[in-house]
Amino acid sequence: MDMTIASARLHTIIAGIFHAAGCSAAEAARIAEHLVEANLVGHDSHGVIRTGPYVRWLKAGQVLADRRIRIAFENEAIAVVDGQFGFGQTVGLQAMELGIAKAAKHGVAVVALRNAGHLGRIGAWPLMAAQAGKLSLHFVNTSGAGILVAPFGGINRRLSANPIAAGIPRAGRPPILLDMSACTIAEGKIKVALNRGVSVPENCIIDSAGRPTTDPQAFYANPPGAILPIAGHKGYGLAVMCEVLAGALTGGGCSNPENAGRLANGMLSIILDPSFFQSDAAFAAEIERFIEWVKSSETVSADGEILMPGDIEERTRVSRLRDGIDLDTTTWSQIVETAKSVGNDIEA
Repeated sequence: MDMTIASARLHTIIAGIFHAAGCSAAEAARIAEHLVEANLVGHDSHGVIRTGPYVRWLKAGQVLADRRIRIAFENEAIAVVDGQFGFGQTVGLQAMELGIAKAAKHGVAVVALRNAGHLGRIGAWPLMAAQAGKLSLHFVNTSGAGILVAPFGGINRRLSANPIAAGIPRAGRPPILLDMSACTIAEGKIKVALNRGVSVPENCIIDSAGRPTTDPQAFYANPPGAILPIAGHKGYGLAVMCEVLAGALTGGGCSNPENAGRLANGMLSIILDPSFFQSDAAFAAEIERFIEWVKSSETVSADGEILMPGDIEERTRVSRLRDGIDLDTTTWSQIVETAKSVGNDIEA
């Protein structure tokens, strides 16, 4: 049976766990904000369900508290930075702050982040750029423990989930926000399905023999199953490009079984300031004209609606802020146990 919890209370609980686990109060609050925000916008796979694994990685020294990025190379428009295995919510923020500042000064910035802890919901990073008035495009890979996806025509895990995200600012309105993956389903969503005791959608995963399945347990079996790329060979091709950009180019490495003991993300971020290309007013007007034109299409059903990328997340956020966040009992019990493991007791 699910439970519903207010986002503010959930934030307090999660922040308390990370503070007790060894993070500073500021970092603990930041991690909690990112995780709860993922639940608020409907990306439960990247929300508070991650609390237990994050704390276990911290205790094992696989992710480190309160790290600062180390700049390996920098010029006016490029920065290659090492996250030094800090929490992604911390080193990702630092990398984006650096990129946004460079783009504001020079019109464009490319930031190559390597050796970051789990970066969470990747849509948070183009949202941050859009709130600063910048366009951005982000490619992400996992060089080690997050090898989850079979190549097109194969059955064994060889690729990471390879998130790709992009954001376009809008004047006075929520941005256009794309947050997707080169594979059919996020591993976190398989974990959510497992916790809820439900099936995953068809054509998303295969078992260890390469047979299509909707059973999340088959994915976590021994030997394990694998996630499929989106759109067959097209998604596979996109994943390969993403691995190279986020892995080889950043210096963090592409999918590699030798790194399987630690989850480390690489992210290549391209950030653009539209005011260097044309006036802010002209850019904003063209975006709104284009959106109006796209949404003017007749809909398949009489009550249908044309949406922009990010619209669903924004509506979900409004409703969950108002009504609370639904958590299944398994996820909640895992949060309670994680809290106990760091000396916190959570009242029901």
